[in-house]
Amino acid sequence: MRLLLFNLVIDDSDPVLGFACGWIRELAARCEFVDVITMYRGTHQLPPNVRVYSAGRERGLNKPLRLARFYRLLLRLLRERRYDACFAHMMPLFAGLAGPLLSARGIPTALWYTHRARSAQLRLGLAMSRRAVSADETSFPYRTGKLRVIGHGIDCDFYAPTDEQVAAEDAAPLVLQVARLAAIKHQATSIAAVAETEARLALIGGAQPGSPPAYERELRALIRQLGAEERFRLVGDAPAAEIVGWYRRATVAVNMSPAGLFDKAALESMACGVPTVVCNPAFAPLLGEYAELLLVAGPDDVAGLRERLARLLALSAAERAAIGAVLRSNVRREHSLPALVKRLLAVLRTGELPHG
Repeated sequence: MRLLLFNLVIDDSDPVLGFACGWIRELAARCEFVDVITMYRGTHQLPPNVRVYSAGRERGLNKPLRLARFYRLLLRLLRERRYDACFAHMMPLFAGLAGPLLSARGIPTALWYTHRARSAQLRLGLAMSRRAVSADETSFPYRTGKLRVIGHGIDCDFYAPTDEQVAAEDAAPLVLQVARLAAIKHQATSIAAVAETEARLALIGGAQPGSPPAYERELRALIRQLGAEERFRLVGDAPAAEIVGWYRRATVAVNMSPAGLFDKAALESMACGVPTVVCNPAFAPLLGEYAELLLVAGPDDVAGLRERLARLLALSAAERAAIGAVLRSNVRREHSLPALVKRLLAVLRTGELPHG
């Protein structure tokens, strides 16, 4: 396949969007070539059959200049190359802008989107795309016959457990939550629940650029109020290599993203073999026989989370490792990067998911 790809950021070191480079590497292994138009280009290592072009945000170009540059790049590439399909990864804006030009050339677009937020940009991008793809049916905010569910793309070779996880019973237990600092991620629930245990808590993730600092201040005030400064830590943003180290040190992970946010961080911790407590019922099929232990009623269920944590922390490291092994197996089957790319390429080629 000859693929045109739109995305927001190409940067291996980006703490939130760096995973997209892994997706592109996996796609490139199965495509003749991949040409990428991105909003922002940073440092990256991609195969020689991948070319990256930027609309210029990293150079400080304003919106009108980025728009003009996007169209110059697109028109140039369409003159130089013949594409079989276009994949717009969390870029409904580019899908909408490019839609008429791609449709005129018979190039189908598949738009990836996983978020609860609705917008005019998303409606336009959806209208201009043959298919929408998402990690889960609940993670796409519009009901549409165009939607095909293809799972998340977790690199299960990178997000993997180590032998040390089973043997680490001498250290104080560590509860880990990986998520940007935002009220919708409900870090306050984790803080309140962990405060009544003997465990430490690490919150990995920073606020989104431009967001007000009030929420972080509220979290720090809550930690002080609970007298947990010695045990709780707000780490801030971290690169993927550092985050996987945190997963491997964690006793338990929590993810309080509500229904509609099928958060890949929960899948990453599961892939690392860490028992992971969630509140989004969309994760239930992955939890198997441990659903009652690992699923709480909602993102504000402090009592439920506290009770689940107490039960998990009372288990031996070997018992927790057995739970983690089941979770990892289920994530590998349903949400590995090769599985996602296989499904995505089928949708790009035919509009439908592969059989079997």
